Parts: sequence; structure tokens; C-alpha cells
Amino acid sequence: MNPHPLRLGALLAALVLAAGGGWWGRAEASIHTYGRESFREVGNAFLLSGGSEGIVADGVDLAAPASSFIKFVNVTFWRNAESAESHAKMAHSTGLVQAILFEAADRDNIGGSAYGGQRSICCTPDLAKLEGCKQGEVIRRPSSDDPAWPVVVDTHFSANHLSVKLDDEEVHITKTGMYNLFFISCDPKLRGLAMSGKTIWRNPGGYLPGRMAPLMRFYVFMSLAYLLVMVVWFSNYIRFWRDILPIQNWITLVIALGLFEMTLWYFEYLNFNSSGVRPVGITTWVVTVGAIRKTISRLLILSISMGYGVVRPTLGGLTSKVLLLGLTYFLASELLDISENVGTINDISGKAKLFLVLPDAFLDAFLILWIFTSLSRTLEKLQARRSSVKLDIYRKFTNALAVSVIASVVWIGYEMPHEKKWFEAPTLIFSPQCKLPLGGLIKE
Repeated sequence: MNPHPLRLGALLAALVLAAGGGWWGRAEASIHTYGRESFREVGNAFLLSGGSEGIVADGVDLAAPASSFIKFVNVTFWRNAESAESHAKMAHSTGLVQAILFEAADRDNIGGSAYGGQRSICCTPDLAKLEGCKQGEVIRRPSSDDPAWPVVVDTHFSANHLSVKLDDEEVHITKTGMYNLFFISCDPKLRGLAMSGKTIWRNPGGYLPGRMAPLMRFYVFMSLAYLLVMVVWFSNYIRFWRDILPIQNWITLVIALGLFEMTLWYFEYLNFNSSGVRPVGITTWVVTVGAIRKTISRLLILSISMGYGVVRPTLGGLTSKVLLLGLTYFLASELLDISENVGTINDISGKAKLFLVLPDAFLDAFLILWIFTSLSRTLEKLQARRSSVKLDIYRKFTNALAVSVIASVVWIGYEMPHEKKWFEAPTLIFSPQCKLPLGGLIKE
């Protein structure tokens, strides 16, 4: 039996699997720590975001121990000396800070607008007349599902003290949803307000945010899938070791990196779920391994699309261009993934994410264009040489890549409507959401 069709078919299938592999979602932390973070002025309020996470409800029995909750721990507010000294030593309440916790569906229940004008977070004299809110406090309307929500926790400065501690309080979550926490002050004298402490967000299964919990099972599945691919690949690698091409050694590395990456992601999530804290070291390792794997796999697909190892023995003058593109892609991918995963508590802002995603998306688009252009030329050469076996495999490879791109675009089209509030920046080419093992390309 001629081993080359088998090896080439397995090579193409492994490359598609390796290039399609990646990770889902964004990383968020379940123990949010604040180190004297400053409030920012938004409209007529001073505001600090405390976090945003998906939480799964654990039931409605308030007498039972809560397994889904948000807890305030040692949350302390600090005002500047000028603000504190403007009050008498015996004064009772000299400044109000409010913690506002609400589910995403109730976001319109916070704030208001007088006579259709600009929306205000804090109650103004006009809004006090229209809505009956209390001037100097956050405007809050009860949720239609539960009048107790949104939850508001008041903390008052007293006398001329520089700081005040919020009572350690635990909020029981009885409805599954995306929860947002903000610390707000409507007092103009509290300009320069800062906060320290932490909040703990917990789901029934652990500290892993609700949107990330299913990924633990997913990474187990992907680890097993990569293990299966590795077994099939190595069995053929050993069987035909005398005829191994140099590029197939790189394929072996990509598969090994894929298995290593998925395993690392699982253990990183496992630790995150049990402790509530993301270890920076292991997350950095996972991100770097993933960036290396994605870069190598894309360069291999590009090289094979050019006919390397099949139609031409070397890339010739294109080698330096391919390596330069690979280095640029690695840096862009590493920077984006580090910003989204390593030490990240909340989603980065839309502008920051757009700034980081655009280079990565542009390089992916450029890669896919170069790949299909090279494939077209390689197919023409194979047709001219009448290499029917290789031509058939390359046609299937082209179809597989086309399906992968189309599936990525379809997934993005499905996903976008569900991201109304949070800015999503998906990469159009080789989307991480499309991890489809195209084992059907392997010829027996």
C-alpha cells in the first residue's frame, strides 16, 4: 500500500483540527479585589464598577444555606481630607455611598430622565417631583419579578472621619442571570472617593462564573479529542517512520501543544472554581502555549497550501515572509489573549478590546486570503501534473477550510444578538467557537 495518501490525508486533518482549536469565552474572576480604586464621575454621580458575572440560582428557600451569593468583605470607602474636614466632628451622616446590585434585565430600573432629557443616575429636584425619589440618592425602581431587587446597600460617613466600612453582607441569589454591581455616590462633596476590599461571587458548583462553568466539561472533551488524534497520528507516525517528512514533525508538535493547552485550561478552571482566584502563572502559560499552537498551525496550513512538501521541496523566497507573518501573528494573538485572560476581573472596555482585536482579526483575514490564493495555485499545478490522488486530497482540504470559515461566520451571526450590552470582538477566521474535528479527511 502506498503510504503517502494516508500520511498526507492525516496531515491535513490534523492541521484543520489544530487550527480550529482554541478556547471559548472571556475570563472573569469570582473574587473581585479592590485596592483603593478611585470613583469616576459619570453624569451627576461618582461611580465605580464592582463586577459583572453570570450567576446560577440555587433556589428560593431563604432559610437554607446559600450556595449562590454575592458577599461584601472588608469593603471600605475613603474620602480625601478636604472633604472630611468640611464637616463637624459631632455630625451624624456626612456622606452617603450606595452599593447597587441588579440583574441585567433590570438595568433600566436604575436612573431616570426628567421631561425626556438626559438620563440621570442620581435623583434631582425635578426627578424627585416626577418619580418620588429621594434627592441625593440613586434612583431605583422595583423589579417586576421581585420588588426587593435591585438591591441597594447604604453606607454613611460619620463626623469628619476619612473612611467608613460597609457591613459585611451576603446577598442570596434566587434568579439565574447576569448580575452587575456598582458603587455610587451622589454627594458632590465626595469627589476623589476611593474604595478598597473585595466581593465574593459564588455559583452552586463553585466560584466559576455561570457563563464559564460549562467550559470545564468542554476542555475535558477537547483533551480527550486531542488524545485520540494523537494516538491515531502517532500510530501512523511510527508505522511509516522511514518516510516521515520534516513538516510532519511540526504537525506532531502542534497536536502535542493542543493536548497540553486543553489540559492546562482544564486545571486552570478547576483551580479557579475551587479557590475563586485565577493564578497568573498558569494562565500566562496557557495563553502562551495557545498562541504558539495557533501560530504554528496557521503557518503549516499556509505552507501546505503553497504545496510545501507535496508540490515544492522548499518555500524559496517566501520563507522570510511567512516567518515574519508568523511572528507578527504570535505577538498580536499573545497580546489579545493576555489582556482577556491574565489577571482580568471584568470584560475590558469596548474601545480597548477593539484596539487589540483589530490587528488579530486583520492578520487572520490576511492569512485566510493568502491560504486560499495559494491553494488555488497549487490545485492548478496538480491538475497540470495529473496527480489525481494529491489533487483529490487538496480539494477535500480546500472544502474543509471553506466549511470552517462559513461555520465561524454563522456562529458569529448567531452570537451577536445575544450580546446586547457587552461588546464582543470575535475573530472571523478560524473562530475559537468552531472546534470541529474533521476526521473524515483521514484516508484508510
